[in-house]
Parts: sequence; C-alpha cells; structure tokens
Amino acid sequence: MSTPGARPGEPARPEPGPGDRMPRWVPRAILLLLLGVVALALAYWIAERLRSFFVVILLSLFLSFALEPAVNWLAVHHWRRGLATAFVFVVAGMMALIFTLAMASVLADQIVTLVDEAPGYIDRAADWLDDKFGIEVSTDQLISYFSEGGGASSALGTLAGDIVGFGSTLLGLLIQLFTVLLFTFYLVADGPRLRRLICSLLAPRRQNVVLRGWEIAIDKTGGYIYSRTLLAGAAFLFHWAAFALLGVPFALPLALWVGVISQLVPVVGTYLAGLLPSVVALIDEPLSAVWVIVVVVVYQQIENYLLSPRVTSHTMNIHPALSFGAVIVGAALLGSAGALLAIPATATIQAFVSTYVKRHELVESELLKSHYDLSDDDPDEVPDD
Repeated sequence: MSTPGARPGEPARPEPGPGDRMPRWVPRAILLLLLGVVALALAYWIAERLRSFFVVILLSLFLSFALEPAVNWLAVHHWRRGLATAFVFVVAGMMALIFTLAMASVLADQIVTLVDEAPGYIDRAADWLDDKFGIEVSTDQLISYFSEGGGASSALGTLAGDIVGFGSTLLGLLIQLFTVLLFTFYLVADGPRLRRLICSLLAPRRQNVVLRGWEIAIDKTGGYIYSRTLLAGAAFLFHWAAFALLGVPFALPLALWVGVISQLVPVVGTYLAGLLPSVVALIDEPLSAVWVIVVVVVYQQIENYLLSPRVTSHTMNIHPALSFGAVIVGAALLGSAGALLAIPATATIQAFVSTYVKRHELVESELLKSHYDLSDDDPDEVPDD
C-alpha cells in the first residue's frame, strides 16, 4: 500500500506501525532526567553557598552532644536547665581562656628570648663547627640580623603590623564563634523540647529510631570528651612533673599544651605537641631538649599500651587506624572542623550500625587467630572475644 501524497515514480513508503512510534514514556523520562539534573545542580549551588552554615550547625551539634551529659546531671540535681547550661558554658569558656592566655604568654616570651640570645647561639655553633670539623663560618651577618635594630627586630615589627591588619578576619572568626555558641546553647537548653518537636512529626517506630540515634550520639560524644579529658589530665601531670625535674622553662603551661594538643590529634598528637617544649628546652639548654624528646616518647608508649585501652574501653572503642583515617577524611571534607568531628561521628555511626547489624559465629580458620593463638598448645582453640 502506497503512502498518501507520494510522487509518481517514487517507491511507496510503508505506513508507520504501532512499533515504530516513540513510546509515550520516553519524552516524560527525558523531561524528568533534565529536571533531576537541574535539581542536583541547584542543590549543589545551594550547598556551596551554605557550606559555612552547615559547618556551624555540625559544630553546634557536636558541642551540644558533648555538653548535654553535664547539663543533664545538673538538671537531675534540681538545677534549671537554662541555668545549668549557662554554668557549663562558663566553666568550659574559662578553661579555654586560661589555656589560650598561657600559650600566648609562652610563645611571646620565647620569641623575644630567641631573638635576644640568638647571637650567643650562633657564636657557640660556629665555635663547635670550628673545633670539631675545622670549618670556619663567618657569623657577622647573622649576628647583625639579630642585633638591636637588625632584620629580626624589623621582622617582628612587621609581624605585629600584620596581626593588627588581620582585625577584620579576627572579627569574622569571633562572629562565627558566637554563632556556634548561640546555636549550641539553644540546642542544649531546649534539647528535650527540640526532641519532642521532631518526634511529634514521626510515627512511633520512627521516633524510637531517632531517639536511639540521638542517645548514641550523646553517649559517644560525651564519652569521647570524657576519655580525652582524662588522658589530657594524665599527660599534663606526667609532663609537668618531668619538665619541672628537667628544669625546662614554663613547665606548667608547656605541660598544659602537651596535655591538650596530644588529645586533639589521634595517634601522633603527643609527638606533635612535644615540638614546642623541645624548642623551648633547646633555647634554654640543648641537652634538656634531648631529655624532653625522651619523655615525650616514653609517655606515648605508656598512654598507648597502659592508659588509653583502659579509658577508651569504657567510653569509645575505635581502632587507632580507623581514628586516624576518619580524621584525614574529615579534614578533607570540612577542614579543621571535620577533623574535630571525625572521631565522635565515626564512633556514633559504628555504635548505631552495630545496634542493627546481626553478628554471626566465626568459622574455624587459621586466618582468624591472633599471633599468640598459634603458639598455644591447642592450635584449634579460638579464644572468645
């Protein structure tokens, strides 16, 4: 059958059958795909613009989870929740202020001391090179750099001017800090009311899941702060006693520095924190710096194998490799805020998943045994975890 309207002499074209037509769902699917791409692009654009706000909310949630156990304890002992929250805020703020002032005092004094005593250090280093290796070094230019009115003094003056020029940046950080503290205060003070509001929008089964997750987050974050505080206190006392015995200047604030910084960075935090007291000891007495490094290394072993397992077994049990990896991922995603939130977030996810994941009995295999199991009399016996 020829197609209507065909010219004479042209071959007849068959009429399109039902199978030759475009299905009706194809245009609709293309439209939905385009709308989905536009929605994703819009969501990405909004997320980029609100990135700082999301970081503020995450930090506020972390701080609220960390502070809520203390506020709940005070509320149980007949404190008004708002007053209890304010009291906990004041105590935490005073501790942070004391730490900041102590570290600022140490850094300022050591910088001035280094500049003042640098010519003597340079002369002693040059004499040592000459005595040991016969190397003669001209130190006049270096000494003039550190002398009064030299390049070092000018550099310090320029640095002071730059710090003053950072006033706008500092103001922005203070505003962001105030925003975090404000959100945190309301999340803690009105925590029960907020949970009631959220749960009122959910079915009872969903309410149990949300409340269980909230409880785990508070427990793990509070446990993280509790364990870090205990370990920081132990590190502070140990290093304070050691630095005082070694005669290291500023033993108290330096021990406080080691105690705090060693717990903010997992695995290698103690080594990083030991850099500042090592430099201070090196400026005062080079041999003391060697003993400071020995003290830091010895304490790290004591903490890793004696203190940390006993403390974290009751609060937050995360493998060190997982902790370190979580910090790297958190820092890559959200910077310093992500590094701070990584470990408690990982512990919360781990605990939440373990609540709903069923564990099974292990099969017999040599690959499942620890190294000490292979030396036992009965190699087939697998110890219970």
